[in-house]
Amino acid sequence: MRKKLIGLLGICLLAVVIPTVAINAQEKPVEKDVAQEKPYDPKADAQKDIDGLIAKAKKEKKNIVIQAGGNWCVWCLRFNDYIHQTKSVADLIKDNYVYYHLNYSPENKNEAVFNKYAPGKGKEFGYPFFIVMDATGKVLTVRESGNLESGASYDESKVLAFFKEWVPKKK
Repeated sequence: MRKKLIGLLGICLLAVVIPTVAINAQEKPVEKDVAQEKPYDPKADAQKDIDGLIAKAKKEKKNIVIQAGGNWCVWCLRFNDYIHQTKSVADLIKDNYVYYHLNYSPENKNEAVFNKYAPGKGKEFGYPFFIVMDATGKVLTVRESGNLESGASYDESKVLAFFKEWVPKKK
C-alpha cells in the first residue's frame, strides 16, 4: 500500500512539474545566436596593436575606439554584431575611427594595457566598455555601455550619439 501511495504521489508530482517546466521554457525568449565572429584575441600583443592603431589613426586622420571585453561576454559579442549590422553605425565608425577589441579573459587580462588607458574601469563599468582616443593616443573618454542598451540589443540613437560625440575635428 505504501509503495502504491509513493508511486501515485510521484505521478501527481510529475503531472504538475512537467507542464510547469514546459510553460516556463516557452516564456523565456530564445537567445539569438550572437556574432559567429570572435573578435577578441587573447594571444594578441595589445600594446603593440594599439601602437599600430595610433600610427594608422594619424595617417587616416581618425580617432580610435577600443572596445574592452572578451569572447566570453555576450554583450560584447552583441555590440560587435550590432555595429556591423546597423548600417548607420557601421558607416559612422568606418568614416571616423579605427576600431580595436581589447581582450580581457582568464588567458590574458592585459593588465598593463588596462592600467595605462582605463585603470579600474572594468570593475567599475563591467564589459563591454569603450576607450576613445585621439590620433596621438591621448584618452578622450572611457565610457560604459549599459546605457546604450535597449532590450537584448542596443539603441541606435544612443549609440550614434556616443560615436558622434567623439568624431575627430576636421582641420
